[in-house]
Amino acid sequence: MLAETRQAAESVIDAFRGLNAHILVQEFIKEAGGRDIRCLVIGNQVVAAIERVAKEGDFRSNLHRGGKAYPVTITEQERQIAVKAATTLGLDVAGVDILRAARGPLVMEVNASPGLEGIETSSGLDIAGLMIGWIEQQAIPGLRPKTAG
Repeated sequence: MLAETRQAAESVIDAFRGLNAHILVQEFIKEAGGRDIRCLVIGNQVVAAIERVAKEGDFRSNLHRGGKAYPVTITEQERQIAVKAATTLGLDVAGVDILRAARGPLVMEVNASPGLEGIETSSGLDIAGLMIGWIEQQAIPGLRPKTAG
């Protein structure tokens, strides 16, 4: 929900408190213009990035809400922020959502189990294959999985 004034925000928060609901309040970054950057981090590197653009009249850029995705080139600062966000949370794989704000890139959300369809389609990369390759590299040599029987 978007509360456009402080009074509206206080009313929304009070309503949810009355329901004993858990809520998360985020600052609205107007200059982001309904756009964000999804960085897919595997290990200690960003392997793909897309720009997500909200459908007309919405401020949320989620693809399942009608947003569109496009390939994007990210800055070194955005790359470092995405990796730091994932590693700070102890995640080897993460989707890190960044807003381009007037005061610089801001982490909006970190997803421990990011969807792959949108980023694979938009980037043209086999992200699932990259994940499997990374897992194989991390495997302990000589360790074999247990078999049934």
